[in-house]
Amino acid sequence: MNLPSQRDGYFTTEQHDRLRESVRSFAESEVRPHIAEMEESRTIHYGLSRRIAEQGWIGVTIGTEHGGMGLGHLAKTIIIEELSRVSGAMGAMVQASQLGVAKILHFGDQRQQNQWLPAISEGRCLPTIAVTEPESGGHVLGMSATAKRDGDDYVLNGRKVFVGNSHVGDLHGVVVRTGPGSHGLSAFLVEADRPGFHLGDHEPTMGLHGFSFGELIFDDCRIPAENLLGSEGDGLSVAYSSSVLYGRPNLTAVSLGIHQALVEETVEFSLEHQRYGNALSELPTVKQKLGQMQSQLMTARLLAYHAAHLLDEGLPCDTELMNAKLVNVESSLDSARTAMEVHAAYGLSTDRRVERYIRDAHHIYAPAGTSDVQRLRLAEVALGTAKDQWSQRLAVRLRESGEQLRSPAVPLARGIAS
Repeated sequence: MNLPSQRDGYFTTEQHDRLRESVRSFAESEVRPHIAEMEESRTIHYGLSRRIAEQGWIGVTIGTEHGGMGLGHLAKTIIIEELSRVSGAMGAMVQASQLGVAKILHFGDQRQQNQWLPAISEGRCLPTIAVTEPESGGHVLGMSATAKRDGDDYVLNGRKVFVGNSHVGDLHGVVVRTGPGSHGLSAFLVEADRPGFHLGDHEPTMGLHGFSFGELIFDDCRIPAENLLGSEGDGLSVAYSSSVLYGRPNLTAVSLGIHQALVEETVEFSLEHQRYGNALSELPTVKQKLGQMQSQLMTARLLAYHAAHLLDEGLPCDTELMNAKLVNVESSLDSARTAMEVHAAYGLSTDRRVERYIRDAHHIYAPAGTSDVQRLRLAEVALGTAKDQWSQRLAVRLRESGEQLRSPAVPLARGIAS
């Protein structure tokens, strides 16, 4: 099936187009052959995660001085989108690792950046961020995991759940309590081989088979004080800024890729199946549904690219980021239902891709804020009670990263010329 170009003619450049072609080619040739295996086993695909990391795409927002691509957030969106179009699980894997990059870029000192950013850029290290706990959920201030200073070390105790890339991650960014209240949260880098750290059992889930988002357990886990990110008390800023500036646009991109796949699969099904002597797509009711899906996809993509573009420009855009996540998640779920209406009983078969896309789409609703949370924040904007924006506070660093986009010499993947 010949697919229409995703070039929007405004936000993207020829370099973005070449990047899309590179990622799409890889996804079709290297990722799609493993999907049946991942769906059947419902286990984590370690090898494919590493293979994707080796392409250098985890380092898309890392500057070239640290071996990264330095292409910015719109390029990141395109990478995640194209991987998610084929496999939501692998798109989620990449977005979770790139989310783990944020804390080091924004709060890591020079030594931490020099140590970890080149390894991430080369695909030798998959970072994570761990905030959520079983009892507190999305209420960050309700967390109870602790880190206590002991000489030149900190000792961590507690649990984190729903951690993206939990079982494939090499470096966990963990936000825990070092004191009371909102200023009593701090963030630490914890290597996966530290004594006192271990993983909970991997639990199969409804969708995103091949991806891990499980439990981290700290039992007197001792780490050096130099693993502290920023200063004591910066943990809330680490958690919120990473979620807003990376979590929301990253998950927006996963929803966008799944949405694209839903439209493609439904169009193809309607062209192949006959009713009353004509293609199913010729029925007015079906054509209306296809038009609705296409409209929602175009609107969702425009919001996603616009928000990422503003972020690359270093402009205040927290509102646009939350709206893009809200609209992309809700419209992909809406299109998933429409796709099922077109497929009817065929869509219930596990042999159909649409069944997988629908399950995967539901996984993107809660992370980085449910739709209800996004609406509450948007209401604060409407009421004029919104707080300072993270995109504005960190605008200088974001703008410096975006400047790299103007360099035409950055490779699109390792071994692929630009």
